[in-house]
Amino acid sequence: MAEYKFKEITEKIIGSSMKVHATLGNGFQEVIYQRALEIEMGEADLKFAREFNMPIYYKGRQIGERRVDFFVEEKIMVELKAIIQLERVHLAQAKNYLEAYNMQVGLLINFGSVSLEFKRLENNKYVSSNFPVNQ
Repeated sequence: MAEYKFKEITEKIIGSSMKVHATLGNGFQEVIYQRALEIEMGEADLKFAREFNMPIYYKGRQIGERRVDFFVEEKIMVELKAIIQLERVHLAQAKNYLEAYNMQVGLLINFGSVSLEFKRLENNKYVSSNFPVNQ
């Protein structure tokens, strides 16, 4: 099996999400899952920020910001959904966020279906940020 970047952290996030979904099931608003996941990730000793403002970059320059549901261990973007089924547009949107934030790894987690859905995303366009932002 392939080894993934930040595998241990993403497994803890997914495990926490599974506990939330097993307890609450589907049918609640996204904010309810977000609050429950905050509790579970805290119990899993994960460091995170909820509703964290992330800078958006274009050609190495910050052009704005957007709030991400969770920013975990200063490495992983987590986007939550509470919809019946993840569509390709949701995956594309999450991938675009990864690229705009210049993040390596993200998770898209959907609590709205009968079974928890999650997708692990990697940014193939990631650039190590060893350059000054204001060039």
